[in-house]
Amino acid sequence: MLKINDYFDGKVKSIGFENGSTGKVSIGVMLPGEYVFSTNNPEEMTVITGSLKVLLPTANDWQIFEAGQVFHVAKESQFDVQVVEPTAYLCRYLAK
Repeated sequence: MLKINDYFDGKVKSIGFENGSTGKVSIGVMLPGEYVFSTNNPEEMTVITGSLKVLLPTANDWQIFEAGQVFHVAKESQFDVQVVEPTAYLCRYLAK
């Protein structure tokens, strides 16, 4: 079953699904802007195209992640994202 997600007045959209080899995931696109995301479970984010400037909850400085790069977010936390061009991503929801 596909789950369509729409955030920040349509500037971030994703399709969520689950399969046996990867578990629960979503794939989406972020339009230019600044966003704050919250997590319930740990997440693994992979940038597919474009880039994301990210402030992780345990970091003091912003980091830039480009296509092919991965970052992890701890459960029950928030992270800030700045996007300068439309950027595609894959989010894996990891076990608790």
